[in-house]
Amino acid sequence: MRSLPSTLIALGLLALLAVPFFPQLVYSVFVMKTLCFVLFACAFNLLLGHTGILSFGHAAFFGTGAYVTGLLIKTYGIPTELGILAGGLVAAMLGTLVGALAIRRSGIYLAMITLALSQLVYFFFLQAPFTGAEDGLQRIPRGTFLGLIDLGNNTALYYVVVGIVGTGLWLIWRTVNSPFGHVLRAIREHEPRAISLGYPVARYKVLVFTLSAGLSGIAGSLKAIIFQLAALHDVHWHTSGDVILMTLLGGMSTVFGPAVGAALVSSLNHYLDPFGAWVTVITGLVFMTCVLTFRQGVVGQLSQALRSRRSSTPAAKVDSRPRTHHQ
Repeated sequence: MRSLPSTLIALGLLALLAVPFFPQLVYSVFVMKTLCFVLFACAFNLLLGHTGILSFGHAAFFGTGAYVTGLLIKTYGIPTELGILAGGLVAAMLGTLVGALAIRRSGIYLAMITLALSQLVYFFFLQAPFTGAEDGLQRIPRGTFLGLIDLGNNTALYYVVVGIVGTGLWLIWRTVNSPFGHVLRAIREHEPRAISLGYPVARYKVLVFTLSAGLSGIAGSLKAIIFQLAALHDVHWHTSGDVILMTLLGGMSTVFGPAVGAALVSSLNHYLDPFGAWVTVITGLVFMTCVLTFRQGVVGQLSQALRSRRSSTPAAKVDSRPRTHHQ
């Protein structure tokens, strides 16, 4: 399985831990938002990259996690950690339902089913009396984490978000590199053969839908805590399109490639915000350039280049050995 080199991951982790100490260089709330989309994109890639299932309705799980967490914390006063867990569980249950319905078809028909069901979820949150409709669910209290850590402090919240996202990414990595992950790739490569080998393919698809939806829901829950807001945009189909863009840009054949894609798209949206509607045009141009230049995504192409270099190095060493001539 192609993934980022461990050295780069370690450097990235050190950089993340150091962010609160350099507020003049980077805004910690922006990094937290990016981390939410990192988890969202990597969770989505469990379906697209590792199982070969295109879901065009993943915003339903992301937004459901945000609304459920916001409602439970604001209205019922439950602890923040339980609210985040509940958001992930409800999103996972929704993912089980959507997956069970969607896998009856394949390809573009499956994608359209997920889009249609996602729009149903969107209209539910638009019409439900507790969501605030177009104004969203506002003033969600951050509360405390485990009754000890005051999440009203941005630095404390930052490290909690890093810890939760890191745990989610570890779970994704562990899933991809487990026997379960090998079966998912077998389904992606040749589903009829996986069926002939006796694997319950439908059950595996529903399970990966559930896992992906649950992690997406946790990402949405974290975003609701960070901004103290659950908005309709979180469940809109545009958000589903954004996560597909992030995954393709980073590299869907990798474990953490979508994380790089999420960071790139979030950075473009953040730093090019003064350009207004031109942000969409610029992002589209960047995406087209990367797709034409990096067919396997940014991380996928870099990984391939590193492998090619490593494979050519031993040959070069063999060719460079001094030759001896026997008289």
